Amino acid sequence: MDDILARHKNIRVLVNNAGITADGLLMMMREEDWDKVIQTTLKGFYNVTKPVIKRMAKNRTRGSVVSISSVSALVGNRGQANYAVAKAGLIAASRALASEVARFGIRVNVVAPGLIDTEMIKGAPLHKIKEIIPMARIGRPEEVAKVVRFLCSDDASYITGQVISVNGGMF
Repeated sequence: MDDILARHKNIRVLVNNAGITADGLLMMMREEDWDKVIQTTLKGFYNVTKPVIKRMAKNRTRGSVVSISSVSALVGNRGQANYAVAKAGLIAASRALASEVARFGIRVNVVAPGLIDTEMIKGAPLHKIKEIIPMARIGRPEEVAKVVRFLCSDDASYITGQVISVNGGMF
C-alpha cells in the first residue's frame, strides 16, 4: 500500500474484491480455515481501505469505495459459515464507514453477487444451481462489473451505505 500511495497521490476509486473459500460444516471446520477466510476478507478490507480513506479524506477527494460481498452474506449457505460471516462483516464495516466518511464526499457501497461464472463455482452442479435462480442462469462477471462501475461514477453521487445484489432474483 505504501508504494501505491506514493505513486498515486489522489485516489478516487477503491474496489475491495478479495475473498477465498474454505468450505465445510462449522462443527467440523478447522480453525485455520475459519481464520484464513476471515483474514483475507476483513483484514484485507482494513489493510487496504484504511490508508486509502485517510488519503481521500486528507485530500478532500470525492471518491468511492465499493466492496464485493456475496449473496452468502445475506442468505447463509450450508457449509460456508466462515465465508458468510466474512462477507456479512464486510457489509457491516462498509455501512459503518459510509456514515463516517460521507461528510468528506466519499461514498462507500457494497455489491453482493450471487452465482457468477468465475473460478469459485467451477465444478459445482450448475444444472441444480440454476433451479434455485429465478432467472435460471449463472451471472456473468461483466454484469457485476457494470454495477461496480455505476457505483464508482458520478451517476451514483447520492448513493452510500447500500448493498446492491446482483443475483438473478435469488431472493
